Amino acid sequence: MDDGPDSLVLRYLRGIDAKVEKLGVDMREVKQRLGALEKGSALANHSIASLSRRIDRIDERLERVERRSDLVEV
Repeated sequence: MDDGPDSLVLRYLRGIDAKVEKLGVDMREVKQRLGALEKGSALANHSIASLSRRIDRIDERLERVERRSDLVEV
């Protein structure tokens, strides 16, 4: 096997190629995990909004009950 400059360059290029391939695999994993985080965040935001709406409805109902029971001044 020839150990000339071409062989040395090819060896370095193969090493670089292997590292780039590993980075590609790592990036796919990072993208998948980021997508899962985004989905979880969206679900949490939806849950918070839903709870906020329920609390608002309960507040309105409580105010109505207080008014009908003359518990607050109008």
